Amino acid sequence: MHFIREATDHHSSARAGKLETAHGTVHTPIFMPVGTAGTVKAVHQRELKDDIRAEIILGNTYHLYLRPGLDVLQQAGGLHKFNGWDRPILTDSGGYQVFSLSDNRKLTEEGAVFKSHIDGSKHLFSPERVMDIQRIIGADIIMAFDECTPWPCEKKYANDSMLLTHRWLDRCINRFNETDSLYGYEQALFPIVQGSTFDDLRKISAEEIAARNCVGNAIGGLSVGEPAEEMYRIAELVCSILPADKPRYLMGVGTPENLLENIALGVDMFDCVMPTRNARNGMLFTSEGIINIRNEKWKNDFSPVDPLQHTFVDSDYSKAYLRHLFISGEYLAGMIASVHNLGFYLWLVREARNQIIMGTFSGWKNEMVKKVTQRL
Repeated sequence: MHFIREATDHHSSARAGKLETAHGTVHTPIFMPVGTAGTVKAVHQRELKDDIRAEIILGNTYHLYLRPGLDVLQQAGGLHKFNGWDRPILTDSGGYQVFSLSDNRKLTEEGAVFKSHIDGSKHLFSPERVMDIQRIIGADIIMAFDECTPWPCEKKYANDSMLLTHRWLDRCINRFNETDSLYGYEQALFPIVQGSTFDDLRKISAEEIAARNCVGNAIGGLSVGEPAEEMYRIAELVCSILPADKPRYLMGVGTPENLLENIALGVDMFDCVMPTRNARNGMLFTSEGIINIRNEKWKNDFSPVDPLQHTFVDSDYSKAYLRHLFISGEYLAGMIASVHNLGFYLWLVREARNQIIMGTFSGWKNEMVKKVTQRL
């Protein structure tokens, strides 16, 4: 995997680049649609490629391990062959489940013991096991196993958790280096910076991660309930330490505003379930602001959902029609809304990239933030 920086904004730390992988080139900054169980919910692969123009998607190690299971994935020849997606894939390590399924897991130095949310069976995720699982899934970019701390948390807990994450990282790197890809193409391992919202811990963690000299780096443990200002402060601090010639991935973020502000701080890669999850509930993100399409005010509005709609998705559906589908409980409602929101997110990062290359990013970003945060 190879990362090339193509342009840097003169008034911020925003940068445009190219990430070259075995399954194609990813142009940064990039948003990665989340396909937890090997599919982006309610969206066809054809729509992901042709309408949304997604360049890379995510899979989830924990969920794919449980279903369909490693035997099925290995027999298929990896996730790319299994789900028919021939562009890059990134898998997270299960570290977020250590955080989100805290009632169903036990943490030890060895790893995390999970109770399956499906049938209650117990499973051990150790750093070595997580590397082996991600070899079998076959993603282009795989994540180190970490603990994502909750917010708020005590500093001692955050410190102990960070040190555990660093020890697990060394075991991940060792296992990664002593094993080979199963399907004949290179995989890249990204470590994850932790340390909650404590500046000194984040500095220690970012320096530790940078010293490992992996091909890319991630920032975890944000967007877990902390105020946006805290997220931006930590992201800025960490980006100032992580090497500029490696891609920086901010995990689980976020709103359109979050994307724009973090791009300005030097982040290259994002993922979040928000565009699809909110779409299924009738919340639409547009270039003019946020729409709750279920509201009565859209009942007779026959204008497009977004005035720029044709720029980012091939759709002629009006607000009135989409509202009708939601009110009627039609499956198509969530499908159209998901394609729309993902199309908008991908348009937003493509446009950010264009503005960085043209040298006009900062002014454009400030105007866009005002628009995308207003409720229509």
